[in-house]
Amino acid sequence: MSRFRSLAPWAAAMAVLMASSSARAEGMDQAISDIVGPIVNPIVSTIFYSVPVAGTQFPLIVGWLIIAAVVFTLYFGFVQFRLFGHAVRLVKGDYTDPKDEGEVSHFQALATALSGTVGLGNIAGVAVAVSLGGPGATFWMILAGLLGMASKFCECTLGVKYRNVNADGSISGGPMYYLSKGFAENGKAGLGKVLAVFFAICAIGGSIGGGNMFQANQSYQQAVNVTGGDASFLVGYGWLFGLVMAAIVGMVIIGGIKSIARVTEKLVPMMAVIYVIAAIIILGFNFSAIPAAFGAIIEGAFAPVAVGGGIVGVLIQGFKRAAFSNEAGIGSAAIAHSAVKTSQPATEGIVALLEPFIDTVVICTMTALVIVITGAYQVEGLGGVQLTSYAFETAFPWFPYVLALAVLMFAFSTMLSWSYYGLKAWTYLFGESKGSEIVYKLIFLAFVVIGASMSLGPVIDFSDAMIFAMSIANIIGLYYLMPVVKRELAQYIAKLKSGEIAPVDKKAKRQNA
Repeated sequence: MSRFRSLAPWAAAMAVLMASSSARAEGMDQAISDIVGPIVNPIVSTIFYSVPVAGTQFPLIVGWLIIAAVVFTLYFGFVQFRLFGHAVRLVKGDYTDPKDEGEVSHFQALATALSGTVGLGNIAGVAVAVSLGGPGATFWMILAGLLGMASKFCECTLGVKYRNVNADGSISGGPMYYLSKGFAENGKAGLGKVLAVFFAICAIGGSIGGGNMFQANQSYQQAVNVTGGDASFLVGYGWLFGLVMAAIVGMVIIGGIKSIARVTEKLVPMMAVIYVIAAIIILGFNFSAIPAAFGAIIEGAFAPVAVGGGIVGVLIQGFKRAAFSNEAGIGSAAIAHSAVKTSQPATEGIVALLEPFIDTVVICTMTALVIVITGAYQVEGLGGVQLTSYAFETAFPWFPYVLALAVLMFAFSTMLSWSYYGLKAWTYLFGESKGSEIVYKLIFLAFVVIGASMSLGPVIDFSDAMIFAMSIANIIGLYYLMPVVKRELAQYIAKLKSGEIAPVDKKAKRQNA
């Protein structure tokens, strides 16, 4: 007893020290927010300019993405449905030739791009869409996801078509390259360069915002929630949390796309399977309620009750969620897919159309079904991650801990992919060199710490604005270059039909290995 009494003054001193550190950290958080907020607010207002439609504010940038997805779906003859089975065979490696130029396999490229899109939007964003638009938002979200598959096909085919193969065998590709090269082929080099530079600047901003600060911020918030909320020992220590996360991210991204792909090819399937299995179990516990849930989704899509804007309001919420989640038309995924080993650009476009399907049609829909079937969206006062957590908690009281882990994993994998997107945009502007790459990576890691330290509002606004600004230049380029994509697809299909390109004999491949 006397021993404990002797420790009491030390314990009291430590408590005072921690309280003092916490107060300083909170002051630093607020100071950073005060500086950044006034800078980013005008940018956000411009990018997300909205017009009133049937009583609901409709961001024009969402319309820009959805219209493009519809145009590409029609122009390529519903390529996302015609070649879905072939996309699966490509991912399985049935047509892979290891001698082709590139750095990663079809599966690794898909996993890397998916790790950039499957994230907090699949958990928190869907909850927001369903809570604002009702169950019917799920229907429009799925439709927008299916349409977005054609946009991914278009941009990722161009990514491979116009990529650069560097002297050391590494790849540099993405919208920066197909905008500058594709327009130059038609005598519009100046316009292509302007669009490419605009895209690259926005991609760097997006990598630091949505691909980094937002992820760090939400990870920290979730860690605080599961360790006691306001009473958590992590409160006020966002900067310390960010430092630890930056160290882990740094260990992976220093190895480039091959290192990132090795991590994401294991992490993405694992986290997707865990999340989907948890959702399926909850649907199983509520099996009798499934017909009513689907009824609510269909009825809510066409005859919504008590939703602002009626059908249009529900449609907007669904379309917004899909567009925000799968990034179809943004151009980011084309950077990752450009690094694939292939001699046929169309193959990677076909593989890439699986992305919105997995991200939106499968994972987002699972989240929405759990929220609808458990009735969680009708609980007042809940939103975002908390709403999804509540829905899953109805079956698993311990699920918030799993969700916290999922948020950390999603955020971590998203940071890895976006670090690569930002890096390639950076080297496009400042040149390919080790020194240039190191400078960008250090900046990226510094913003992990800043993101974990900032309050939520400015982080979300800035991240969304930068990422969606990328779509302005990218979709202009896609419209201009879509005849090139059509020719690439026609040539590839002709080679498949003639037998010039045939499935790899896996048995012979193993014998030669």
